[in-house]
Amino acid sequence: MGKIENRIFSSYERNPILYDEIYDKNGDIKNVYQKLFDLYGGHSIRDYVKLNTKAKSSFFNQGITFQVYDEKESQEKIFPFDLFPRIIDQDEWDVIERGAIQRSKALNLFLWDVYHDKKIIKDGVVPMELISSSANYLDQMIGIDPPGGIYNHISGTDVIKHNDGKYYVLEDNIRCPSGVSYVICNRTALKRALFGVFNHYRTYSVTNYAENLLDLLETTKPKGVDTPNCVVITPGMYNSAFYEHSYLAKTMGVELVEGRDLFVENDFVYMKTIGGPLKVDIIYRRIDDAFIDPLEFRPDSALGVPGLFAAYKKGNVTLANAPGTGVADDKAVYTYMPQIIKYYLDEEPILNNVHTYHCSRPDELKYVLEHIPELVIKPVDEAGGYGISIGNRLTKEEIETIKKQVKENPRKYVAQPIMSLSVHPTYIDDSESFEQRHVDLRTFTVLGKDKEFVLKGGLTRVALKKGNLIVNSSQGGGSKDTWVLKE
Repeated sequence: MGKIENRIFSSYERNPILYDEIYDKNGDIKNVYQKLFDLYGGHSIRDYVKLNTKAKSSFFNQGITFQVYDEKESQEKIFPFDLFPRIIDQDEWDVIERGAIQRSKALNLFLWDVYHDKKIIKDGVVPMELISSSANYLDQMIGIDPPGGIYNHISGTDVIKHNDGKYYVLEDNIRCPSGVSYVICNRTALKRALFGVFNHYRTYSVTNYAENLLDLLETTKPKGVDTPNCVVITPGMYNSAFYEHSYLAKTMGVELVEGRDLFVENDFVYMKTIGGPLKVDIIYRRIDDAFIDPLEFRPDSALGVPGLFAAYKKGNVTLANAPGTGVADDKAVYTYMPQIIKYYLDEEPILNNVHTYHCSRPDELKYVLEHIPELVIKPVDEAGGYGISIGNRLTKEEIETIKKQVKENPRKYVAQPIMSLSVHPTYIDDSESFEQRHVDLRTFTVLGKDKEFVLKGGLTRVALKKGNLIVNSSQGGGSKDTWVLKE
């Protein structure tokens, strides 16, 4: 693209090798972005910086932050947000939405099966060793029927667009997927800063997430309950996603509680209130399995509720997501997703997997060890981008270290080709200009009893460091508002 006088895209450099979301192969603006490009292009960089600063102040004033942990300390940071939105048209979104629902339903059926009849294992589709060796498989869940038959009430499906222009699923997140509050706050901040721009497009709302979440959670209420009482349980204010926990409780219109606010009596759960005990029927939990009940899991946990799991086993309370869902969150299980979808739904995957090598298979381990510079190495049970190694960024010494780690515990690692995530114009403070940055998309699917909901937008995450492919906020990433257009 040639230089344009006094426009915010005047210094934008387009690498034609990468799939740019707003430019076609000829370097022309795609139709869906043309109006937005014109509207933004009428501003100077100085104008944009003022608006961006205003948006950051809005995030700061609302306390929209997250915690980043390293070996020495944790830091609270404002969630980085870029005012130039990502646009997805209705046809593209339809594929993403149907694919996300398909995966969520298949995973729910898979979870029911592995904790009950294990038909998929008996039929030789998925090996038992893969399930039993997962750190997130809970023997305590065997034979338990979760209220409404739902395990993964909330699923976060991470989707990328490759340079072939097709969407691929990078991973499934069904333990406690986070980030949805940032979707809503991004939209609010953008509308405040650029209301005139937003009004030029017919875009689906994202502010209806909380009411849909509560509505679908209530369909999985325990038997015999007419009007369920729902709460959100948090580990507390020092958790990395505490802002999200408090935001969701507020927008759902339910209480935000910690473990000490609840107690169990006669296998029913109650909340302490100034008016006396109040029965609790549905708990949207943001506490990991190991910490939810010190009587059943980690005895040193001060975060959970003694006796909670006994109440759950009796069917007297709904836990969302269900304990033990992490076995299907395992990145080694991800390698079987095409077979899982075919087995339970008799359908071909709508969204393809990224080709994945599981290091517990000897031939695949051999390939991985010989090709680390061409691969992304991931632990199967980590989240937030932690533990990921991108082969072409490693030194010879680091490659040898990774080889040693993988050989010592092959079950713990998978590897994928280094995918070329699509790029999107993103304002970079250091250069005071727009630059290409890699993005992905986390979609949010909610399953209820015989109904489902996908938030029409999702969280577009941006790798703010040049050339970086890891988009997680914990690894220095940011986000954009995501517009799904109405027809």
